[in-house]
Amino acid sequence: MALVHLANPTRFLSYSGKILPWSWGIALILIAVGLYYAFPGSPADYQMGETVRLMYVHVPSVWLAMATYGVMAAAALGTLVWRHPLADVTQKAAAPLGAAFTFLGLVTGMLWGQPTWGTYWVWDGRLTSFLILFLIFLGLVAVWRTVEDPGRAGRVVAVLTLVGAVILPIIHFSVEWWNTLHQPAGIIEGRTDESFLPPLFLMLAGYTFLFANLLMIRMRAEILGRRLRTMQLGAASAGA
Repeated sequence: MALVHLANPTRFLSYSGKILPWSWGIALILIAVGLYYAFPGSPADYQMGETVRLMYVHVPSVWLAMATYGVMAAAALGTLVWRHPLADVTQKAAAPLGAAFTFLGLVTGMLWGQPTWGTYWVWDGRLTSFLILFLIFLGLVAVWRTVEDPGRAGRVVAVLTLVGAVILPIIHFSVEWWNTLHQPAGIIEGRTDESFLPPLFLMLAGYTFLFANLLMIRMRAEILGRRLRTMQLGAASAGA
C-alpha cells in the first residue's frame, strides 16, 4: 500500500521534502561518528597497519555499488511489470550514483591492494567483475543520455539492467569460483577483528543514508525536470 500511495509523484515530492532534512542529519551523524572511530578511535591492524583504515571507505562503497544495482533491478521490474510511475525515475536517478560508488570502490581497492598484494591491479575474478559493473553503470547512464524520450529510455534501460544483473552473483561468488588475491567476505564468516566492526557498521549505515538522500534529491530533480519538459512541449504546441 505504501508503494501504491507513493506512486503519485506529487506525494513523493511532498514526503521526500519532509524526510530529507532528518535523513541528512542521521547520515552526517553516522558518518562523523564512524570517521572518528575509524581513524583516531580504532587501532591499526597487526598485519596491514594503518592501511586497514581504507576498509572503512572501501567496504561501504562496494556495498552501496552492488545495493544500487539491486535497487535499479527492482525498479526495472517496476517499469516492465507493474508500470510504476516512479520506477524509471528511480533507475535514472540511481545509475550515476552507482557509477560513483563503484569508482570509489575500485580506487580505494587499488590503494589497499598495493601495500597488501604488492600491486594496484590484477585481473582476478573479483576485481575484473567489479570493473565490469562500473562499465555497466556507465553504459546505462549513456543510454539515458542518448534516448530522448523518457518512457522509451526507461524501458530500454530496464531490459539492459535486468540482463546485467547477472554480474551481482558473479561478483559475490568470484572469490569462491576462481583463484583470487582478494580475500573472502571476512565479516560474514567472522574473520574480521571485532574492534574494527563498530566503525565499519557506522560507516555502512552512514553511506546507506547518504545514498538514500542523494537518490531522493536526484528523483525530485528528475520529476521536476520532466514536468518542466511537459510544460515546454505544451507551450510549443499551443504556440504552433
